[in-house]
Amino acid sequence: MEEKKFYPVFGYRWVILAVYMFLSITIQIQWLAHAAVARPAQVFYHGQFNPDGLFNIDFLALLYMLVYIVVSIPASYVIDTYGIRIGLGIGAGITVAAGLLKGFLANSYMGVLIAQIGLSVAQPFILNAVTAITVRWFPLRERGMAAGLSALAQYLGIILAMLVTPLMIGIDPDKPEYGSGFGHMLMIYGVITAVAGILSLILIRETPPEPPGDELVVRMSFRSGLKHILGLRDMRIILIIFLIGLGIFNAVSSMTDAIAEHMGVKDSEGLIGGVMLIGGIIGAVIIPWLSDIYKKRKFFLVICVIGMVPGMICLSLADHLSSNPGVIYGITLAGSFIMGFFVMSAGPIGFQYAAEVSYPAPESTSQGLLLLIGQITGMIFVAGMSIHQNQYLGTFMTLFVALTFITMLLGMMLRESPHFR
Repeated sequence: MEEKKFYPVFGYRWVILAVYMFLSITIQIQWLAHAAVARPAQVFYHGQFNPDGLFNIDFLALLYMLVYIVVSIPASYVIDTYGIRIGLGIGAGITVAAGLLKGFLANSYMGVLIAQIGLSVAQPFILNAVTAITVRWFPLRERGMAAGLSALAQYLGIILAMLVTPLMIGIDPDKPEYGSGFGHMLMIYGVITAVAGILSLILIRETPPEPPGDELVVRMSFRSGLKHILGLRDMRIILIIFLIGLGIFNAVSSMTDAIAEHMGVKDSEGLIGGVMLIGGIIGAVIIPWLSDIYKKRKFFLVICVIGMVPGMICLSLADHLSSNPGVIYGITLAGSFIMGFFVMSAGPIGFQYAAEVSYPAPESTSQGLLLLIGQITGMIFVAGMSIHQNQYLGTFMTLFVALTFITMLLGMMLRESPHFR
């Protein structure tokens, strides 16, 4: 009879996760600090840029996506080659400097733009380290949950940026303080970001004294790992799933206001996007946790891609299901919640599944590829939806419904994680 192996776990893993989550929250807040208050920002930086040119308020948020496409693979290479302490250390160090710079230069659009470039470079070094941290510090039974909590931190950062920023800068155009609080807001965010970065530099450790599982301590090189990943059947399938599914989600979440306009309903409070995030927060806690409890990755991934279908149908066809604006809005909100719940919880499970399937390839390489292709297709979809003042938005939304059925079929073709077969 084979003797069951027991591996030690260390309480310090929760310190690592907490510090990482704090850093993730701050980098997401910095991403959307201006996007949440675009109109008062136009007033505050009046005359410092051409509102109709490339370098405007919206470009500050777009930078994160553009830079991620360029920096993602190099960031994964650094994490996989030199370790999470070096990789995260680079991200944390840049975050400290850029976050404080953004606060000190808050009154200058060009100063803020330069700082935002730095924060955009730091982001892949932070986000691409999720699975590397979970594998090195957490036992198999906790890795889905740890990845889910890491994703939860990102969603919390987005919500905080959307909810807290308007309260700090003055958003009533009829009052003299309209938009006057940008310097105060960005300095506070800069200090908080710097604290998170410094704590990461001090507290993040590469590995525990003993590994929490029987995985090899030595991984493949970055280049060998990349070749190994692309040669695996299940990895090719999940890459296509993320190519479609994450691309759709990135596009839909970026165009919620335009979707509401297309449906002929008002969404002045931004509830469509907010409900999507709320669904994602709930899903990111529940579904990865269930994946650990029941020791299944494929099963819950399939549930997530199946859940995309009704969510996308509600978002795409609500105006065909009713002529009542209130009912249309309700159906749209329901679709948004469903999309958030299933797609945003599929991310951490998918990252963990990819790490397990592609072992012994480096974890950050597999995760970085999944995020990268979703960013690329998301930007392509947004560009197509935005042509001629959103003329083809409805066509793309209908296309997305068909594509969700494809992701569902692809999900069923996956095999279970080798750790749970």
